[in-house]
Amino acid sequence: MAKMQFSIFIAVAFIVFSASTNAKTASPPAPMLPPTPAPAPAPHHVNLTELLSVAGPFHTFLDYLLSSGVIETFQSQANNTEEGVTIFVPKDDAFKAQKNPPLSNLTKDQLKQLLLSHALPHYYSLSEFKNLSQSGPVSTFAGGQYPLKFTDVSGTVRIETLWTRTKVSSSVFSTDPVAVYQVNRVLLPEAIFGTDVPPMPAPAPAPVNMNVSD
Repeated sequence: MAKMQFSIFIAVAFIVFSASTNAKTASPPAPMLPPTPAPAPAPHHVNLTELLSVAGPFHTFLDYLLSSGVIETFQSQANNTEEGVTIFVPKDDAFKAQKNPPLSNLTKDQLKQLLLSHALPHYYSLSEFKNLSQSGPVSTFAGGQYPLKFTDVSGTVRIETLWTRTKVSSSVFSTDPVAVYQVNRVLLPEAIFGTDVPPMPAPAPAPVNMNVSD
C-alpha cells in the first residue's frame, strides 16, 4: 500500500513539473496587428472623347483629334493629375467658317501641330487667366513656336495669334485637372500660316436713307 501511494505521488509530481515546465517554455501569443487599410480608390479620369461627343457641337474638332491621334496625347495629359490640361475647342461652325486660309491644304503634320496648339499642358481655371494674361505669350502643346496670347478684361478671356482673335465663349468643363473651353474660331498659328496675314475686309458701308422729307 505504501508503495502504491508513493508511486501515485511520484506520478502527480511529474505531471505538475511537466505542466510548469511547458508553461515557462511556451511562446507568448503574437501581438495583434492592426488591420491592413483598404487601398485608396483610383483617381477618376475624364474621358475626353465622351465629353467632346456629348458636350457641344464639337464633332469636327473631335474627328480631327481621333484621326490624328492627338486625342491620345490630350487624354494622357488629362490623366496626369500633377499638371492637367486646358483645351480650347472650336465649335463646328468655326470650321465651316474657316475659308481663308483653308485647312484642307494642310499636311498631316501641320494639322497635328494645329490641333496641339489648341491646348496648354496645364490646368487653368477661368480665374487664372487674369495672371496668365500678364505673363506674355504662353507655349502650347505644340511647343514654343505655337504660342497663344491671352487677355482678360472684366472676366472676358480673349485669345490671340497673329491670324486669330477670339474669346472663350463658354466653359464646357472645368474641374482640376481638366479644363475645356469653347472658342468661336479656329486658332491659326503663325508657325504654319506665316506672317503674311491678309488685311481684314472693310466693314460694309451703312445704308443710305433715300427718303427725302419736304
